Amino acid sequence: MPGRARIEEQGAILAAVLARARAGAPDGVVVFDLDSTLLDNRPRQARILRDYGRAAGVPELLGARPEHWTSWDLAAALHAAGLPPDEVARHLRPARAFWAERFFTSAYCRLDVPLPGAGGLVRATAEAGAIVAYVTGRPVAMETGTVEVFRAAGFPLPDGARAHLLMKPDEALGDEAWKALARGRVERIGPVVAAFDNEPAHVNAYARAWPDALCVHLDTDHSGRPVEVLARVPSIRDFRLAPAAAEAPAAGA
Repeated sequence: MPGRARIEEQGAILAAVLARARAGAPDGVVVFDLDSTLLDNRPRQARILRDYGRAAGVPELLGARPEHWTSWDLAAALHAAGLPPDEVARHLRPARAFWAERFFTSAYCRLDVPLPGAGGLVRATAEAGAIVAYVTGRPVAMETGTVEVFRAAGFPLPDGARAHLLMKPDEALGDEAWKALARGRVERIGPVVAAFDNEPAHVNAYARAWPDALCVHLDTDHSGRPVEVLARVPSIRDFRLAPAAAEAPAAGA
């Protein structure tokens, strides 16, 4: 995939997003994915491992931390948290079932934290006049916890007018099918001027569907499928702006 942008390039990319938000106001839409894009769910993942360790009597897991999750590989996280390979093999299946019952819930997603700079960037796009569309594969059952995290992080709250939250209506719906359906819903809100997603397949689909938009890849983690990010799609690490880009919202005020 394309190389991750240097911090000064990252700032220029985000400044360009804000410029497009201003130019497209008041109808332009900026699309944000949530997990591993705006929000870091590793604290949620770590809490689930700790709770599993407590329930299953595995003391090594009581010290599970967010940094033990470097991908979506549960076996790797169990090992990083302190389990030897034979114990990983023994606990992998029950730990996965325990995880599946809790990960997609409001109770646990309340533990999510914003990526660096995420709150400021989303607020800046709204202040620049863009409509914010949060498009996530989370099921609607997670809405309460998700909105609580938005409020704590200072994100614009969904109001159905200037900020929209599009969540998966059916948990059985695959992420690709849902994101394709969501693209149509977003287009009914307004023309897309920028979009962010960590999943290569999703950001590529956005770039193809909205060729005039600035689509940006978050180089955090993803499903692990062998999909390369399109060459024309830039990758950034988070939402921290370089100093020159941080002045962009004021310049357009």
